[in-house]
Amino acid sequence: MQGQGLPGFRDFYPDDLALRNHIFATWRRVAARYGFEEYDGPPLEPLDLYTQKSGEEIIGQLYEFTDKGDRRVALRPEMTPTLARMVGARAQALKKPIRWFSIPQLFRYERQQRGRLREHFQLNMDLIGEAGPLADAELMAAALDIMRAFGLGPDTVRMRISDRRVLRALLLGHGVTEDQLPAAYAAIDKSERDPRDVIAQRLAKGGFTDRARDGVFQVAGLKGLNAVNGALAEVAATDAGGPLGEAVGALEAMGLRDFVEVDLTIVRGLAYYTGIVFELFDAAKSLRAICGGGRYDGLLKALGGVDLPALGFGMGDVVLTELLRERKAAFDPPSRLDAFLVAVSGEDVAAVLRLAHDLRDRDVGVEYGLRHAALRKQLELAAARGAPRAIIIGPEEREAGVVVVRDLNGGTEERVPVASLLNGYFR
Repeated sequence: MQGQGLPGFRDFYPDDLALRNHIFATWRRVAARYGFEEYDGPPLEPLDLYTQKSGEEIIGQLYEFTDKGDRRVALRPEMTPTLARMVGARAQALKKPIRWFSIPQLFRYERQQRGRLREHFQLNMDLIGEAGPLADAELMAAALDIMRAFGLGPDTVRMRISDRRVLRALLLGHGVTEDQLPAAYAAIDKSERDPRDVIAQRLAKGGFTDRARDGVFQVAGLKGLNAVNGALAEVAATDAGGPLGEAVGALEAMGLRDFVEVDLTIVRGLAYYTGIVFELFDAAKSLRAICGGGRYDGLLKALGGVDLPALGFGMGDVVLTELLRERKAAFDPPSRLDAFLVAVSGEDVAAVLRLAHDLRDRDVGVEYGLRHAALRKQLELAAARGAPRAIIIGPEEREAGVVVVRDLNGGTEERVPVASLLNGYFR
């Protein structure tokens, strides 16, 4: 159909864009509170920046092509490779730890479904150069404080936390081999979605012993820090739980413990995660993850040539927008207008034009009818535009050097000298 947008891409009408801008402003405000600096990179990158990290199979998910310089390029599907390239270029000069955030538009050619489109905007927050678990807690706290800034509490959103080091220790302790760990992680990751017997069959085909298969299901069923610590004690691997316990304790000290669940089914599918991983969901689990991330020590060395510990998360705008609309989270789009100017008669139009221009010079947002109409019609348009007040100018007002300011919400009126209107009335 002529004029129809591409599937998976969005048009943002003014109301939609107002909500998007509200989301962006909240992201930026909380990130600044945590001392993060904003950066950005190009939306088009060399294709091998992504195949180096994810393998040739990722090409099927990308918008990729050969440019006029005969270079293989792709629209960015994620921000971490760009971040690694940028940090690697200036690693020696950058003060550690590096606290950076970005709000890129990302593109992936994949099947559309609820909460997933072919383009979206995403908040990326990354903390580079700090290996201790307080850094993990800091990043998780930032994600939770973003939820709180939107008016969402622990009854609405929950953060589920795990640790790859804990998973590895427990699985090895139950007879899973090193080579079988990726398959075990995948099984745990899908344990809430796929039937147990289906998962068991996959593991059996992968050469898992009965003991190892049972161990995978036991690990997937662990909930809560005490249960995890008890399971680690049984396999003589209590040290593996230290960072997770310290991070959860830090979140508790911040007053955020009510949001947190220790849940070992959170694996994060990407192989480069090395420590604590987490995902943020709506409490009813009716939507996809609001955000996800974790520690990826080693990735910067692989992509950017600099060996620095690092962790980060991504929070997309698609699921978050759905959540805010479902929960009717408080959001009043800021009015672009401070006033609507009304001319009583055709002879008053010139005075309205002059006053409108003088007010705009003072950064006051005003509008007026572009065609003179009856007073009632002009006031109806003022209300439709969402103006909080109407400034009415008629022959008597022009003669006296005043205007009538009508409160369009309360219905009250007052006569205000034009000089006062231009000098501090709207502050």
